[in-house]
Amino acid sequence: MGCGPSIPKKYTIGGKGRKRRSIIQEVAVFVPTVRIPVASDIVHPLRGVVSKDLVDRLSSLRAHVVELAKEIYYADVSAVSELQHALEEYLPVVLGLTMKESRLESSVQFRWKTLDDDQECCLASAWYEVLSVVHMMAMLALFEANLTLIPKNGQVGGERKVSEDAKKDVVDSLLRASGCLDYSVHRILVQIPAQVKKSFPTYLQEGMLEAISIQALAQCVEIQLGLASECEKATLSVKRRLACEQVSYFSQAHYCLSGCDTSDSYGKKLLLFLKWKCMEAKAVAYYYHGLVLDKGGEPASHISAVCCLSAADDLLSEGKRACLSFCLANPVTRVPPPWGVMKNMHKKIPDVAYKKFQVYGHLFEKDKNSALQSIPDLPEFALSLRPEGYELPSTDSIWENVNGQPQIQSLKEHLIDDEDEVDTK
Repeated sequence: MGCGPSIPKKYTIGGKGRKRRSIIQEVAVFVPTVRIPVASDIVHPLRGVVSKDLVDRLSSLRAHVVELAKEIYYADVSAVSELQHALEEYLPVVLGLTMKESRLESSVQFRWKTLDDDQECCLASAWYEVLSVVHMMAMLALFEANLTLIPKNGQVGGERKVSEDAKKDVVDSLLRASGCLDYSVHRILVQIPAQVKKSFPTYLQEGMLEAISIQALAQCVEIQLGLASECEKATLSVKRRLACEQVSYFSQAHYCLSGCDTSDSYGKKLLLFLKWKCMEAKAVAYYYHGLVLDKGGEPASHISAVCCLSAADDLLSEGKRACLSFCLANPVTRVPPPWGVMKNMHKKIPDVAYKKFQVYGHLFEKDKNSALQSIPDLPEFALSLRPEGYELPSTDSIWENVNGQPQIQSLKEHLIDDEDEVDTK
């Protein structure tokens, strides 16, 4: 897994042998390594089996996606939207290969590669192609969210200035990405034989897809909590609930990876990201939980509040170390400036923890052996966010009456096909 805007610009797509630039990027939304389609031979396997018009359309739509995807590392939001649209046009047509009546599911070898390291995976499976397309749509949604939160023309390492409307757009993108990945796990992977899935790259593992889907929800809550922290009308209880939900989502995402192969650099990077974010989320959750408990009038409430705030301070320090470990892990990324709710927490948490201990420290001296001096559990809340609903589009009408049987070509059509093949050589 790589990282969102964090996707390194050091990779040049336009040809071999060109010098690569090394630019360390910053991360707002974590994006796994971007996979792009590679030119594949669609014409030969389908020639004489389906109509020439269908072959031409399928081939040209995929070629258009291939061409647009080459420059994704340098894309702006409009370019990402154009690529999304190209994928949406291609998907209904390639879905025809998955129809049982077409008997063409394994007729074409589809090639995809990662832009980070050019690792290629080529499989003769139309469902693999559909999974790869929907996966790419999810990654582009995450990539778009990243671009929005870290404008290209912004000052490197400076404060992120993002409007409230832009943040809401980011939430929409994250929910869309989560929906695509959730659908991939529950509706697409089940269509693919186990033997084919054994050849999948690690980032298409079921647990990996689930983890990124839940991580996207966690980052939705992260943005919502940031907005709530800036809203005077938002109560402490609301902020605490959002912080606790964020902890739950990041913890679930981390758990999903427990059965996955994360031995490569991208798997390790994802684990470090989730560890970092989970620590930050816990720090904020304990901070708000401590403030809520402190409103109680009993000495026990004040003791519990101080314990929570002390835990928040410790977690904040651990989170800083976890952030550094994440950034130094390959591929290296820039240490991001605090943003959202964390923008003020690096000062608030230690200050409030110190002040509360100064006020209520004498309570600890009175009852040193009290069980109340242990850190209280965080409250659990029902999770409010779900992946956005996603469904595959209907198969394109061009597939009507296709039965997968060899088609009889006239001599003229056969000669034209042969001329086209010669021209492409």
